[in-house]
Amino acid sequence: MAASDDILTRPQIDEALAGLPDWRYRLGGLVTVYKTPTAAVALELIAAVGRVAEDMDHHPDLDWRYNRVFIRFSSHDVGGEVSARDTRAAASVSDAASAAGAEAQPGVYRSVDIGIDTADAAEISEVWRVALGYRKGRSGDLVDPYGRGPGLWFQETLTPNDNRLHLDIHRSKAESAPVLEKTAATGAQMNSDHAPNWVVVTDAQGNRLCLHTEEGRGPDVATPPESI
Repeated sequence: MAASDDILTRPQIDEALAGLPDWRYRLGGLVTVYKTPTAAVALELIAAVGRVAEDMDHHPDLDWRYNRVFIRFSSHDVGGEVSARDTRAAASVSDAASAAGAEAQPGVYRSVDIGIDTADAAEISEVWRVALGYRKGRSGDLVDPYGRGPGLWFQETLTPNDNRLHLDIHRSKAESAPVLEKTAATGAQMNSDHAPNWVVVTDAQGNRLCLHTEEGRGPDVATPPESI
């Protein structure tokens, strides 16, 4: 069981990631994707990750898609933040992946949240929590307890947008540039006032989404209520 003082600060996470090139920080966790030569090798890697998890008594969220394995470590017992146990587990999994001949593709790992503009989050959050079967997250947001559905958060503002719902797509800063370039090439309106934390994208019909990096939603980083 981790203690609250085991939570790593953002500088500590960045320092740890300097020695973990396979991994990226993402919304209270460490994430990566491994591509294996075959689906059978992917299953072998999953088994190896399972052995690491059992040995450390620290279990990741894991998703298998043919020859790719998506992995996320987070310490749920300290509120869904990154602890030293996560960095140790990530290092052990990297060793197992290397032994399996897997290729790290952390840029493939993207996360999607739904944001809702509201003048009073408390007035509506319980409706969404109950209907979705979610639980309260690390900062007033709602999360799927099984890690399957997108997160949901409430952007409190006295001037809600006409389109109150928008998507937040989270990628690592290291891999964000090509996505920004390709999105801009579609003709979308790009508001980069808050880059590299996030870029607000508006399509031709006024629908919005935000392309985020880890700079905008990490420990000790708050999202301004009037950000979009």
